[in-house]
Amino acid sequence: MNTLCKDYQLTEEIGRGRFGSICRCVNTQTGEVLACKIIHKADLQDSLDKDCLFNEIAILKYLCGHRGIVELRDFHENDECLWLFMELCSGGDLFDKIVEKKKFREKEAAVVMKSLMETIGYCHSKGVAHRDLKPENILFASNSFSNDIRIADFGQAASFNPGEKMSGIVGTPYYVAAEVLQGKDYDEKVDIWSAGVILYVMLSGIPPFNGDTPQQIFEAVLRERLRFPNEPWLTISHSAKDLIRRMLCRDVHRRLSADEVLGHRWIVDNCL
Repeated sequence: MNTLCKDYQLTEEIGRGRFGSICRCVNTQTGEVLACKIIHKADLQDSLDKDCLFNEIAILKYLCGHRGIVELRDFHENDECLWLFMELCSGGDLFDKIVEKKKFREKEAAVVMKSLMETIGYCHSKGVAHRDLKPENILFASNSFSNDIRIADFGQAASFNPGEKMSGIVGTPYYVAAEVLQGKDYDEKVDIWSAGVILYVMLSGIPPFNGDTPQQIFEAVLRERLRFPNEPWLTISHSAKDLIRRMLCRDVHRRLSADEVLGHRWIVDNCL
């Protein structure tokens, strides 16, 4: 604890996470401004919460070095608390941007999707599936809108070997892939489904599958056909809708991979 107090000065709270608060802090040795996740161990409800937290730390260390993944700079622990010192992303998250903009222009959405798929493709090549992609977990490194995004919150992530299946119902209702909700074993393409939902929301301002409760959302994902109502989809390109259909394809074998999303005409044409 003494080392922590000497090396870091915590300032204001800037957010709340699943397990605790997130504060701005300064490394007193370098002057660098960071974000610090503070987790009180008493707030961890069970061993699954602890596993989720330490899983995130292990995976962030394993994936370090890729610019699209939020960087874990330091980690401290005592009997009461855990402190995760992370790269500060001052531009907020994609959820905030969607609320602010209502709808993205196609070129804007393509820039975000290209950066997201490059990072997810890297994760998949390293044998890691995120399993909880959503706008709140996609951060902007700075206040200027750009492709400089970071993926955060790897607590639900899982490691896999090529061709290996995963199991377990994880994720956030609007963004969970159909095969996860069906209780089937699944592969890393669950991340492509989640990214397809994100793209749909960015372009339209509404989710593709809706409901008032998590159960209703799950039922919509499992039963409803993907629709593109005239408002607002009439003015959105056929190419964008084609990409979304291929990302939200219930047949996992026909669903695109991250590399195939990057090679789709809509991404290529809008990111020239």
